[in-house]
Amino acid sequence: MDWFATGDYDIAREILQRGIAALYLIAFASALAQFPALLGDNGLLPVRSFTAVVPFWRAPSLFQWRYSDALLRLVGGVGVGLSGTVVLGLPQLGPAWLPMLVFLLLFALYLSIVNVGQTFYSFGWESLLVEAGFIVAFLGSDAVATPWPVLLFLRWLVFRLEFGAGLIKLRGGQEWRDLTALFYHHETQPMPNPVSWFVHHLPKWAHRGEVLGNHVVQLGAPILLFAPQPVASIAAGVIVLSQLWLVLTGNFAWLNWITIVLAAAAVDDASFRWLGALVLPQLRATVGAGGADPGEQPLWFVIVVLAVVTLLVVLSYWPARNLLRRAQLMNASFNPFHLVNAYGAFGTVTKERYEIIVEGSASVDPRNDTAWLAYEFRGKPGDVARLPGQFAPCHLRLDWLMWFLALGVRDTRWFEVFLARLLQGDRATLRLLARNPFADSPPRYVRARVFLYRFSTPAERRASHDWWVRSEVGTLVPPVTLPPD
Repeated sequence: MDWFATGDYDIAREILQRGIAALYLIAFASALAQFPALLGDNGLLPVRSFTAVVPFWRAPSLFQWRYSDALLRLVGGVGVGLSGTVVLGLPQLGPAWLPMLVFLLLFALYLSIVNVGQTFYSFGWESLLVEAGFIVAFLGSDAVATPWPVLLFLRWLVFRLEFGAGLIKLRGGQEWRDLTALFYHHETQPMPNPVSWFVHHLPKWAHRGEVLGNHVVQLGAPILLFAPQPVASIAAGVIVLSQLWLVLTGNFAWLNWITIVLAAAAVDDASFRWLGALVLPQLRATVGAGGADPGEQPLWFVIVVLAVVTLLVVLSYWPARNLLRRAQLMNASFNPFHLVNAYGAFGTVTKERYEIIVEGSASVDPRNDTAWLAYEFRGKPGDVARLPGQFAPCHLRLDWLMWFLALGVRDTRWFEVFLARLLQGDRATLRLLARNPFADSPPRYVRARVFLYRFSTPAERRASHDWWVRSEVGTLVPPVTLPPD
């Protein structure tokens, strides 16, 4: 069955299985750390309120049956444990159904989290991780050769991810067409990292080159993923290099890392051995050797894989049609299982950065401006003297929502509850922050002010040692306090 299986992509399978599992591990660990405070029994948007009005068929989830913080922690713990076994390569040593079972469990458990996660889990990389976990489940184990149809569908996933992002930029803001988008992006992106300030101050010709390079990579390389080798491997390598630049210059959770992992589906063992030999010459003879015989395929495995891939091809109609639409949807799921989605990001680039600064006061008089102290978030800018941190591939969900809040999103229910939790001194909520200026007792009042932020110039940086310059724009929430008992 040479048409079905190949012995030339054993290294790719290892990278795909272990890499996706590692990202699942991070995602489940993130849920353990953040989900109860955001969506738990005493969270900002409690799951119970969501499942009371949204039926199972619209959001399939284990938590439709019942939710408790204890059950969430059990799901997260099992997810971390199962992911860890794949990272270690243990299920891959067994029969073909074993890694399939493990990945399908990971898929079901994380889908259960995403489908009740509401706005805190409404990011494209959540659907991407769900979809990738489902597809990778059918790569089999070391007992069988790597199934070729699954590799092709993974390339189709990378194509949708990259080509969709490229199209949405060309169809989006003028700044992508006149090559000026990167004049602003490094400064206004949701969560800058320690390198962003330095890259922002590159010459404008370099930023134009970044945009042009982005267009070439996202609109050209994905097509070549389906070309014969070594062209497909080279195209995958170009995509990986572009994603590493994004890793270096920003914090986009695991979006860039999962793209890097998925690109391995287009790289054959010969290319991996060549790359390995550049670093360690003795790898040339050993890496990728000893793969399963392509003829050794259990009939049940062939039937299952072909049935699943056929289903995925049928589901591809909707995202394929979306790519052809001028009103292209960005990061859209067409079914409640988040399979075969549409992807894309930054159709327009924000040209000014607004930040919501949340402050508290212990004074009985909220008009006493000297008594107000600012809360500091882990990732989003606040203190102008603090260098932006590196958090990806971890996803700081509260910080990301604060960025969208500053853009003027309409649904602010979670933020209203967040302010109430600060007034209550809720420990779970406060653990999401980097600094609580009211460690002994909660404040009497909280407020939220809006500031315009920009990166300091090199001259301003030398004079003040600040990374940011800010000016107050207005008030989002005036001083509020808890009602009397």
